[in-house]
Amino acid sequence: MKYDLDTLRGDVLGGVVSMVVALPTSLGFGIASGMGAAAGLYGAIAVGFFAALFGGTRGLISTPTAPIAVAMAVIIASHAETLTEAFTIVLMAGLFQILLGLSRVGRFVAYTPHVVVSGFMSGIGIIIMITQALPFLGAATASGGARGALLALPEALGNVDVNAFTIATVTLGIACLWPKRLARYVPPVLAALIGGSLLGVFWLQGTPVIGEVPAGLPALQLELASFGFILSALEPALILALLGCVDTLLTALVADSLTGRRHNPDRELVGQGIGNMVAGLFGALPGSGATVGTVTNIRSGGSTALAGVLSALLLLGLVLGLGSFVEPIPLAALAGVLVKVGWDIVDWRLLGRVHYLLREHRIIMLLTLLLTVFVDLITAVAIGLIAGAMALARQLEGLELDQVLSVPVLNKKFFAGESQLESEDIYAAQVGMVSLKGSFTVASSNKLATVIGADIREHEVVIFDFSETTHIDDSAAMLLAQLIELAGRSQTECIVVGLGGDVARTIRALDVLRDVPEDRIVDTQDGARTIAAELLTAA
Repeated sequence: MKYDLDTLRGDVLGGVVSMVVALPTSLGFGIASGMGAAAGLYGAIAVGFFAALFGGTRGLISTPTAPIAVAMAVIIASHAETLTEAFTIVLMAGLFQILLGLSRVGRFVAYTPHVVVSGFMSGIGIIIMITQALPFLGAATASGGARGALLALPEALGNVDVNAFTIATVTLGIACLWPKRLARYVPPVLAALIGGSLLGVFWLQGTPVIGEVPAGLPALQLELASFGFILSALEPALILALLGCVDTLLTALVADSLTGRRHNPDRELVGQGIGNMVAGLFGALPGSGATVGTVTNIRSGGSTALAGVLSALLLLGLVLGLGSFVEPIPLAALAGVLVKVGWDIVDWRLLGRVHYLLREHRIIMLLTLLLTVFVDLITAVAIGLIAGAMALARQLEGLELDQVLSVPVLNKKFFAGESQLESEDIYAAQVGMVSLKGSFTVASSNKLATVIGADIREHEVVIFDFSETTHIDDSAAMLLAQLIELAGRSQTECIVVGLGGDVARTIRALDVLRDVPEDRIVDTQDGARTIAAELLTAA
């Protein structure tokens, strides 16, 4: 990638804007986790810096996120009696993430269906707009995510802070109406934040502001937990690691959709793990890929790791004493910016055409969206992936069954020239041919039994032809074992043709052919014909 002045300008602006967005959320998530506001800020610095430096997604911003904050609150309440033990779990989670990256499991997240990613993105955008509606109106934020904000909204509407509402409205207006010719030099969200902040500082004073920013660097947390605690902490640490991995890699997919590039999932997990291990060493809240910060960064022009590094360094600068420049920013101005960001995150293009989607895809997208908003992100993605896998299996079932050929073979044609097997009945067919072409998985395994089972009983010999089979999974292989057992009960002899490669390894590993004599496993149709003739003649 060519790095020029325009790229540098975009990285600087992206880093600045994403830092401003990350600051209040990091402080808030630190408080929500029970680890304190400073821990949230330190986490944004540690994870943001090292994940950007060692990660594999251009433009991705890592900070403490809502799922991580909630998970840490549970860990502190249920698994750790002291903050030292909590930080030990964070350290272990980071190590698990590094191991997951080195074992190359991150690439499997790339198979997430687009409707799941779209539902997740749209849900995130809606959550942002709902939760920011309260500070937009001058009210305090509510606990409980989107549901809590909706419950508190009627009271906020009845007690609108006119100054805060004016600041938020002006900020949102600037973000929406900022001229495109100026966006190259100053991104709309930054211009909006500056405009709203100046309005709040010099004219419409008295509205809630960010307030005091913790100053100073944290000390290393070198106290070791007991070996017994480490063993008991394996489960919560692994859950925290997996939660961070899913959150990060889904955000990476969002980044890919905005940049048109492809991230390196395994390297990204290693970077996240390093960042979270550093966070644990310094008593900081762990983090993951932050969708809001990432989208804000990319839309502001950030395109390389420099944007994430700069964002973390700017936060470090605030910790070292520059916080006074940020403390007077009105929360209403931030709300105006985030409402615009949330609106842009929602996949309006696909939502507008959702009625054209296949019924299964429509259900999956809307289910993922609703679960993201009203339950939690991880549940939404997990159920979305399960539903997506079921829909895919249903589609694959038909495609795989179309590749099955199960037909009787006329004696007159199959045994041409062998007079002892040529019957006077020109329609006699003692041999059945089952040809499996292509790939066969759990999707079609149950239906295969129905399709093939009845045919097997009607013949004295059945030939299973794997010459054109490219893949077979364990479910389909075990079904084959059941069909061979069915043939044995029906006094039908079995012959196997063309078994090789990965298909042979799967079938032999599961001992599927234990009831088939070795001399009946051949390479060619000619070999199968000879064996079939011998079996029928002997009978």
